[in-house]
Amino acid sequence: MRKGKKISGGKYHANRKSRLYENKGIKRIVKLRPTKSKTIKVRGGNVKTVLLSCDYANVLTKDKKTKKAKIKNVVETKSDRFLARQNIMVKGAIIDTELGKARITNRPGQEGNINAVLIE
Repeated sequence: MRKGKKISGGKYHANRKSRLYENKGIKRIVKLRPTKSKTIKVRGGNVKTVLLSCDYANVLTKDKKTKKAKIKNVVETKSDRFLARQNIMVKGAIIDTELGKARITNRPGQEGNINAVLIE
């Protein structure tokens, strides 16, 4: 049976169109390159700063201090192993920094920075 067809061969019609707020946004990937960001307009007339690429992270150390550290490499990504090969940073990715290995705790594509917690 073909998708969207009745058993008689007729078509199923959607009961309504999709709404503007249901549309998917642009997928923004954050690569490991010199820092580059831009501001975009969002719903309600607000603006959001999004990252396009970044090479520094705010790392929370064991003694609860935050330090700015240079990112060397993306080690692994639990959600998709191919993202780590391309040095794409997402929430939950493990990165190699000057201070040691750290896990990204925020969503870099949605926010204007990268926050991480030291794991070693």
